[in-house]
Amino acid sequence: MRIPVIRGIIDRRILVNYRVDPQVLAKMLPAPFQPKLVAGVGMAGVCLIRLKHIRPKFIPSFVGISSENAAHRIAVEWEQDGEMREGVFIPRRDTSSRLNTLLGGRLFHGVHHHATFVVQERDDRYRIVLDSDDHQTHLLVEGFAASKLPVTSVFRSIQEASAFFQQGSLGYSMARKANEFEGLELRSFNWQVEPLAIEQVESSFFENPFPASSVEFDCALLMRNIDHEWRGRETLIGNSRRCGSTRTWRPLTLHERMPKLQQPPFPC
Repeated sequence: MRIPVIRGIIDRRILVNYRVDPQVLAKMLPAPFQPKLVAGVGMAGVCLIRLKHIRPKFIPSFVGISSENAAHRIAVEWEQDGEMREGVFIPRRDTSSRLNTLLGGRLFHGVHHHATFVVQERDDRYRIVLDSDDHQTHLLVEGFAASKLPVTSVFRSIQEASAFFQQGSLGYSMARKANEFEGLELRSFNWQVEPLAIEQVESSFFENPFPASSVEFDCALLMRNIDHEWRGRETLIGNSRRCGSTRTWRPLTLHERMPKLQQPPFPC
C-alpha cells in the first residue's frame, strides 16, 4: 500500500536551530546518516509546525484536519546508489492529534507521540510550550518576528539560511520496525522564511544527551501560510553486507514491505 500524497497548509512553522559538535552528532546518528556541516559545525533543531486542512490530495480541503506538531531534526547526508544525498534525520515526532499517533507509519510516515501544546500568538509574537504524555519531551519557545538573524549565527544572511534548510526537505524517521527509516518529502509551493528573534528557549532534547560544551543556539526561522504537499519516499533498510566498518543501505522492496503492512500500528 502506497501512502497517498498529503496536501494542506502550513499555518505556522518555526525552526529552532542549534550548532552542534559534528563528532557528537556522528555518534548519535544511525547508519547510513552522517552530519551535514555548515561552517564546520553540525546543525540540529526542532520544527514546530501547525498544519491545517491536511488530507489526501484527492479529498476537498474542508474535510481536512488540523494539528500542532513538533519534529526534532538533524541535518544529514548519506550515500545511496553511489550518490551523496542530503536531508534531515528525525529521531522524535510529537503531535497534538490522536489521529496522527494512530496513523503514524500508515497514512503518515514515522512514529508520532502524543503531546499537549499550549500556544500563544499575538502581534507577531509566539510562545509555544510542549509536554509529551510519556514525559520524554519538554519544549518552550518564545520570540517575535524580526528583520535579521543573530550576529552569532553561522549563516551570513537570511537567504543563506533559507537555502540550507530548503535543501533539508527530505526527512527520514525511525519506523516501528528496527533498522528501518521511512522517508517523507515536504514540497512547499511558496517557500519563504523570515528571522525569529528568540527570547526564551528550553529543550529537553538538547539538554540531556548532549555535553554542555557541544551544543549552542544558532538561530530561529519563521514560515507562515505555506501551501504544501507531503510525499512518501523509499524506506531505507539495513543490509547485513558490510563495506569496511560501514553498514550498507538500500531502499525497501515491495516484497519486504508486505509483512510490515500486515502488522498492527501499535504493539499489542
